[in-house]
Amino acid sequence: MSSSTFDFVDAHHHLWDLDVIDYPWLNARGEKRFFGDPTAIQKNYLPADFLGESSYYKPSQSVHVQVGVATGSALSETAWLQSLKDVPSAIVAFAELDSQDLPGLLDEQLCHDRVRGIRQIVGRHPAEDLKHGSDALLDNPQWLKGLRRLADMNLSFDLQLIPPQMERAYEVLKRVPSLKVVLCHCGSPWDQSAQGLQNWREGLRRFKQLPNVYCKVSGLGMFNPDWETAQLRPIVLDVIDIFGPERTMFGSNFPVDKLYRSYDTLWTAYDEITQSFSPTEKQQLFVETAKAFYRI
Repeated sequence: MSSSTFDFVDAHHHLWDLDVIDYPWLNARGEKRFFGDPTAIQKNYLPADFLGESSYYKPSQSVHVQVGVATGSALSETAWLQSLKDVPSAIVAFAELDSQDLPGLLDEQLCHDRVRGIRQIVGRHPAEDLKHGSDALLDNPQWLKGLRRLADMNLSFDLQLIPPQMERAYEVLKRVPSLKVVLCHCGSPWDQSAQGLQNWREGLRRFKQLPNVYCKVSGLGMFNPDWETAQLRPIVLDVIDIFGPERTMFGSNFPVDKLYRSYDTLWTAYDEITQSFSPTEKQQLFVETAKAFYRI
């Protein structure tokens, strides 16, 4: 993979084959999700589809993040991804970190040499989180033990949460200083009122105090489906200002964010927003941070 414009790693995207793996949310027709109506993406999304999104913006490497497979299918998802030739370069798999069977499950995931980390979603949206009960993970000693297991096995953790959970998550992560963690989707700035964004920034500044925590610019369409570049700019620049280029990376969240804008439009926005940064800083933001974090 290479780019016609600038070199970049897509640090957050998804693939799925509905004929191979069971994804309950993709097979549930007519059910709206926290990010909107998924009908348009409830079909196979294969490497050719991902690589065909743009003839202008093509990632040099990419990171696949687990998609929400049926219970017991996480290893099947990883095996399928490992079998693909062109993408992804790295895999962030799923595991229930509070499971008593976690050590064996992680051993099985690591049989696939592209696995670099784990994502278990802590927060999606306040209303949907009530249904999943994922918020309780932050208070679960067994979950903390699972995070420590990841660190021991040289695996990273993709943390998807919402701003009201940031203080509790910070207290947990303080206790696992050797675990590499990246906040998915900028830490999910759902509330984009002045006070909501202030609370979000304060949460990010708290995480900045932990040198093992990074931030991923991705998925912003889920919080503002009708976004324009001018609306993304202050959010993206806040992230970079807080974490610096050496702890910030960029991803598309495709095909979920395809519900809102094209791949070209998204990466053009990222490019325009970061025009004031030096070539060295842009190389760090768009390539080096993701490559170092995911070891690709």
